[in-house]
Amino acid sequence: MALTKAQIIDTTQNHLGLSRKRSSELVETLLEIMKTTLANGEDILISGFGKFRVKEKKERKGRNPATGDDMMLAPRKVVTFKCSGKLREKIDAN
Repeated sequence: MALTKAQIIDTTQNHLGLSRKRSSELVETLLEIMKTTLANGEDILISGFGKFRVKEKKERKGRNPATGDDMMLAPRKVVTFKCSGKLREKIDAN
């Protein structure tokens, strides 16, 4: 099961003892900062967690899965994530 934004808000509320509204504002503000930073093409480095990076994908050949026809996929930007060594160790330990 995936962790939802509502669960993050609830956990923040419980850990910090904030009101639900304040916890929601905190999470929304953090996410908005992250979205704006990535939209501007900047990386986000969170020490001990990992790095979010915007990468350019070039135009490339693809296939329409419904028809099997070849097609050209337009260039686009994608967000990638690379976890830190500390996070990788924690994941591997469980």
